[in-house]
Amino acid sequence: MKGSSGGLPLGVQCLCTGLVALGAAFASYRHGLQFALRFGADETTAWIWPLIVDGLLTIATVELWKSGAGSRWQAWLAFVFGVSLSLCANIASASSLSAFGIMVAACPPLALLLAVELLNRSLKHHRATTASVTPSQEPRSTEVSTRSDEPEEQTAEQRMWAFYESECRRGRTPTGADLDRVAGTHNYGRRILRKWRAAGHLATNGQLVADPSEPVGTGVGGDG
Repeated sequence: MKGSSGGLPLGVQCLCTGLVALGAAFASYRHGLQFALRFGADETTAWIWPLIVDGLLTIATVELWKSGAGSRWQAWLAFVFGVSLSLCANIASASSLSAFGIMVAACPPLALLLAVELLNRSLKHHRATTASVTPSQEPRSTEVSTRSDEPEEQTAEQRMWAFYESECRRGRTPTGADLDRVAGTHNYGRRILRKWRAAGHLATNGQLVADPSEPVGTGVGGDG
């Protein structure tokens, strides 16, 4: 409900900006044609000149409405340059150079400039609001079930015990340095070996004594 109420003003603003753009394009084309004919362009070039200005404005407007931040200053530069050309053509083609005549002639390009800027700000606000709302709408049950499926991480001592057991089955007796290498610890393997011997898990020669199914290293992972 909130998203629909927030989208209605934005839709109205887009529609009105489109109407302003159409009106500005119509006035710009007529005045641009007169401007080009007045200042030395041949008839064919004069018909094309307003299309060049309006085309530049259209491309810059579409670029400004995109969500990406890349090449934004170039888009504004192109847009302001096109509006300036249209403004010059409109004022130069005004039937009267009085204050009100200039105001009427300058209105379409200035209105387009302000409309695009206001719509651009609204689109930024809408994207920011949507991005902040979307993550919170994800169901918490999915997150909990995903985490429950993940295997619990072994402690450093448990990794050492698994490695020690596998090496003893191959006829090898790992050292404390070997245990540190497997668990990624430093000077911790020798302490673990002394602890296992004191607990009766290892014989004096380093061979296993404890039942392999017996848990080893519970609650000691914080040291690693």
